[in-house]
Amino acid sequence: MSSRDPRSVKSPAPASSHAGHGFGTAPVFLASISTILGAILFLRFGYAVGHTGLWGTMMIIVIGHTVTIPTVLAVSEIATNRRVAGGGAYFIISRSFGTTIGGSIGIALYLSQAISVAFYLVAFAAAFEPVFTWAAEATGVAPTLQWVSVPALAVLVVMMLTRGADQGVRVLWIVCGILAASIAAFLFGSGPADIRPDGLNLTSTIAAPDGFGVVFATCFPAFTGMIAGLGLSGDLKDPKRSIPLGTIGATFAGMAIYSLVAIKLAQSATPEALAGDQFIMARIAAWGPAIYLGLAAAAFSSALGSIMVAPRTLQALARDRVFPVAKVNRLLAMGRGEAGEPINAVYVSVALAAVFVLLGDIDFIAQILSMFFMVTYGTLCSVAFLEYFAGNPSYRPTFRSRWYISLLGAVVCFLMMFQMSPLYAILAIAIMLAIYVGLKRSRRGERDLAAIFQGAMFQLVRRLQITLQKNRSAQQEGGWRPSFVALTRHGDRRVAQFDVLRWICHRHGFGHFVQHMKGEYSLETELEARAQLTRLVRRSDLSRAGTFVDTLISPSFEAAVTQALQFPGISGLPNNSILLEFDHEHPDEIADVGRAVTLAVSSKFNVVVLRSTTYRFGYRAAIHVWLTPETLPSAAMMLMLAYIIVGHPEWRTAEIRVFACVGGGGNETEADQLSALIDQGRLPIARKNIETLPVQSEPGIEAEVRHRSSDADLVIAGLSKEQIAGGDFAGFLRNYAAANDILFVHAVERIAID
Repeated sequence: MSSRDPRSVKSPAPASSHAGHGFGTAPVFLASISTILGAILFLRFGYAVGHTGLWGTMMIIVIGHTVTIPTVLAVSEIATNRRVAGGGAYFIISRSFGTTIGGSIGIALYLSQAISVAFYLVAFAAAFEPVFTWAAEATGVAPTLQWVSVPALAVLVVMMLTRGADQGVRVLWIVCGILAASIAAFLFGSGPADIRPDGLNLTSTIAAPDGFGVVFATCFPAFTGMIAGLGLSGDLKDPKRSIPLGTIGATFAGMAIYSLVAIKLAQSATPEALAGDQFIMARIAAWGPAIYLGLAAAAFSSALGSIMVAPRTLQALARDRVFPVAKVNRLLAMGRGEAGEPINAVYVSVALAAVFVLLGDIDFIAQILSMFFMVTYGTLCSVAFLEYFAGNPSYRPTFRSRWYISLLGAVVCFLMMFQMSPLYAILAIAIMLAIYVGLKRSRRGERDLAAIFQGAMFQLVRRLQITLQKNRSAQQEGGWRPSFVALTRHGDRRVAQFDVLRWICHRHGFGHFVQHMKGEYSLETELEARAQLTRLVRRSDLSRAGTFVDTLISPSFEAAVTQALQFPGISGLPNNSILLEFDHEHPDEIADVGRAVTLAVSSKFNVVVLRSTTYRFGYRAAIHVWLTPETLPSAAMMLMLAYIIVGHPEWRTAEIRVFACVGGGGNETEADQLSALIDQGRLPIARKNIETLPVQSEPGIEAEVRHRSSDADLVIAGLSKEQIAGGDFAGFLRNYAAANDILFVHAVERIAID
């Protein structure tokens, strides 16, 4: 779909035209790695090794990156699809998928970013635990985490309001230097001998450890910093280069460091020591205070990165008018200076962060944060997976991930959400769906999930049809399946033919209902045909018919038949049958039907002709099948159609009765052959419902039909090759005069029902 197509994504309000600060790749890497190597590394990784063992901790690292690596690859791919401006991950997603999808992901992403600020500030306060201990001993007053976290939040606000992102990036260089030094001090330390284990045990844990899901939920925020640098997208000189390089590099560097730290912890301390002291890294490090400095630097830099990113995401959401109140959008979209610093968005983000800062429980915040990140990443990977299959021409990223990597990320995300907390998982998904539904209602006409699903379905159907076509012979050997094309001139005034087709196609068959529009092709007839098609689609939808509807402009009914016989089957296999219809009270229609039947039979199509009446299939309680010696070659198809029709819910109480008209002396033999045919085919027809009649002449058959089937809701009769080729075909279609609605069946194929 081209960008000029009116069905394509409507362009949201343009972002600010400013060029930002013109950063390179380094700030993206620094913002991401400083957030990845944050509070969890210093405060909770010893807890993870103590409760799950080294093997379990490595599994946490692997599973966590099974979520984050597909996400970062998907984001990197999306980032190279279009021009990237301010708004980070939200801007990248919304410009590729539309603001309905982008807004749903963006709001959840913003909440996770804003809550991250609180999480990292509480962790920053925890770095002052030695100071808290000294103050409590010296003064008798026990400080709380809020004594540090609240002032730290105020410092961040002042920095963002007075210095902006440019000053924040300078601080990142200093912080990352401290972070590198503290990790090196830990890795080169040996730790006290009294807590050192006897060798490296991969599975050793404490007694009665926490469950894997709880530990994973606590540690997962450690791996979520990989897209922190995306928030600087509006300030990058070359986002399409810097975003993939910076985010992917930080992700793999973080994975390597976490693995080294986990191994070092397991080598240096027993599970009991690891689980009992959240600052166990300080005891192991070559210089203990380096860990407190590293924690403070990591937590503060992560909080700084989050406070740089969250307001920009909120500002971008407001610029796209995602929120329902116009005044709110205007206030949050405002920026200051040439770089467009999001002042009002900073205030809102700080207020939200302050709520969680005051809670002060780092484990609770970590689990809430994990759920928001999980639902965001899972949705993002799902959309990236579907977009691959949708085959949208406007989606042309220069960096390509793989669909199976995105699918893996999505599956792992949602599985781990329920592993962590089924209740929180359901709530998070419900919130995401509620946001999506609200945005969809307010932004009608924009590209949404329905468009992506439709594109994916188109591609799936195309591939299936090609596969089926290649394996056509194998499919035919697997058993006969009706694939009908139904052609009518009266689709807008009669529904009996449409009903028969939808009954046949309900479960076992495929149907293509075609309305013939008589005339020469022109713009006028094309517009008329489109209008009629809209009405047919509405009827098909209301009746829940599993049929494909279409219109066909042709100068004559006979010409329309020749075209319809050449239609490809909607299932990927060729059509094998045609359904025609005429009204019992309009015998003048039989001539056209006769010519159509001759064409179809010569083209090796099975033929079914409906003679419709005002009875309209009555109570749908009885189907009578009439067999004669001339029509026995069509018996299998007649019985199969009866079986298929009674499988429809509207015929669920129907009973099938079979009447075989045979000559004298062969009654028992014919009955036994017919019973064997039905038994082998496993058709739901009781033996008592199979009756042989010692008649062969046409008057005798007519008398039996009048006596036995005048109240039947549907009669199925046969048409022989001689009757079709004979000169009185119209007369044969007038047979069974006492019956109501009749299906005349002629089978060209040899159909086996066993």
